[in-house]
Amino acid sequence: MHAHAKDPLLDSTRPRRILFVASTGGHLAQLKRISGSLNPAPGSLWVTFDSPQTDSLLAHDEVLRVPYVKPRDFAATFKASRIVAKSVRKGDFDLVVSTGAALAVAVLPLMRVKGMPAYYIESVSRTDGPSLTGRILAASRLVSLRTQHERWATKRWRQFPAVLSRFESAERSEPPALPMRIFVTLGTIRPYRFDAVVDQLLASGMVNEHTVWQLGETSRNDLPGTAVAYMKDADFAKECDAADVVVTHAGVGTILALLEKGIHPVVVPRRRDRGEHVDDHQEQIAQLTSKLQIAQYVEADGNVRSAIEQAAVRRVVHV
Repeated sequence: MHAHAKDPLLDSTRPRRILFVASTGGHLAQLKRISGSLNPAPGSLWVTFDSPQTDSLLAHDEVLRVPYVKPRDFAATFKASRIVAKSVRKGDFDLVVSTGAALAVAVLPLMRVKGMPAYYIESVSRTDGPSLTGRILAASRLVSLRTQHERWATKRWRQFPAVLSRFESAERSEPPALPMRIFVTLGTIRPYRFDAVVDQLLASGMVNEHTVWQLGETSRNDLPGTAVAYMKDADFAKECDAADVVVTHAGVGTILALLEKGIHPVVVPRRRDRGEHVDDHQEQIAQLTSKLQIAQYVEADGNVRSAIEQAAVRRVVHV
């Protein structure tokens, strides 16, 4: 009864001018992959932050860039809402759709008050229930709600097709030669470090002079191989293609990018109690990828070496 067969968000017979709203990272990556199924018309607009991901993912789209909003920075959220309010007039768009996070709170209720149907699609990483963003929007009673997980779909939270449902794992034709080339990518979320996984990788004996590290905020000077804070999308893709195994934090955007490239990654969730994120939602997406058998899930204090060895003989295919 909560299926998406007659979902008005999906079942449009005509192209619609859509205001797409998402914070960068996994939220933007998911919305971009979902957007094609929503029948957007020319003149649709994206609202997001200025970032290299925006430049590459939305290179052919109209974009309104707003200042970066840190997780749970409510003052910056209000500032972003004022920018959008001044830029979008009543009647400019047929509907507004968001996958979160802070920008969803900033924009969706505002646009609904302007008379625009507003839809919020909860991140696929939220396997047990809505995020803080989802709870705030649900409490507002202004937004139509969607979940990508049947297990907690309700009359209000209608089920929506999950972005991970089109991937399966398969064996590689032959295992990589030793020593393996490992690419470690820890994402770009500010201001959170992720030293625990770096320390465990150093202790594993698997990293070497061929290892490439994309560290984000986790600046280190004790690493073998090549270490950078950030890299352009083209360089990221190059390192993914060259690697035998990719080790990543459990960020949805990064995981989706790796799966799209046929990579069976090692996924390590950030933890709140170590100061690595605002909450433990990365555990949910890590466990989901493990359940779907499209990644090796391991905790930062777990057997990272074994996870790397298992990922090295797997690949991912589209279904």
